[in-house]
Amino acid sequence: MRGSNNKVRAAILAGVVSLFAACGGGGGSGSSGAAAPAGGIDLQVVSFGDSLSDVGTYAPIASAVGGGRFTTNPGQVWTQDVAQYYGDTLTAAFTINLAHELSAQGGLGYAEGGSTVATPADQNDFLTDVIGNVEMPVNQQVSSYLSAHGSFNSGQLVLVWAGANDVLRAGSLPAAAPVVQTAATALAQIVGQIVQGGATHVVVVNVPNIGLTPKGITSSDGGANLTQLSQLFNSDLNAALQANGLQGKVIQVDSYTWTDQIIANFQANGFAVSNTSTACDPAKTPDDTALLCSPATYVTSNADQTYMFADDIHPSTRLHTLFAQYVEQQVAASGLGR
Repeated sequence: MRGSNNKVRAAILAGVVSLFAACGGGGGSGSSGAAAPAGGIDLQVVSFGDSLSDVGTYAPIASAVGGGRFTTNPGQVWTQDVAQYYGDTLTAAFTINLAHELSAQGGLGYAEGGSTVATPADQNDFLTDVIGNVEMPVNQQVSSYLSAHGSFNSGQLVLVWAGANDVLRAGSLPAAAPVVQTAATALAQIVGQIVQGGATHVVVVNVPNIGLTPKGITSSDGGANLTQLSQLFNSDLNAALQANGLQGKVIQVDSYTWTDQIIANFQANGFAVSNTSTACDPAKTPDDTALLCSPATYVTSNADQTYMFADDIHPSTRLHTLFAQYVEQQVAASGLGR
């Protein structure tokens, strides 16, 4: 990863004490108001995954420079939008401190930027200069939830989106194939554990077409390898869910097809720029990561709404909003809420 900026480090160290008080987490427990939420039903949302779903694991450090989530901050990610739709507030299960240690906060947002399906964090080398190697893989996220709460229940909507980091770190085909296939099979097993643990409403999102991200299209092969690996992960995930008897027990969301369609029709969906550039100015954003992106580093003042991507891999606020709406539609189509 890129070297960190000394000025950024100074700002982080100067501001972090006051930020800890502001960034404390809390468990979402559903809306207690009399009015029904927009989704028509109160649900407690639990989330597992990676940076695409991370609601603020690294916010106590990243907020010092206006960041906090892997998007166009201060915008929300899709999991937060979905939680609000069903009358809940999703906060981080763990947050980081200056010593690069995770501490439990009581929230139900277990997704952490940098996480793979099952690979230990010390093999990831993910933003080590900013957050260290502390991210929990998804299998550990689920184990942490079960250790703290014992089981899932019918009043919850469990969101699972993982595998993108496994694809990104797998290397090139054909050697990368077993890595990706193992991750997909492992994710299906984790989903089975969630269902066996009592969850009756589980959303499983497949990997988007990573080859069509800014990172993909600027790579030497134009994203061909990442596209093929994304397809391989998704086909193996589908096969494993079917083999394990889970396809009829979960709500599958096809982010791959959805993202491709949004890119192909980006202007009709309210974007001025599709996958050809990023909302966060690389020259102004520390480490060129959306985690540390803020309005001060936008390329234009409304870039969070007019660009599809925050950095070379992560969605902008508007793209997260649209994806949340798509997920809500898929949940409603399953017969739950509206």
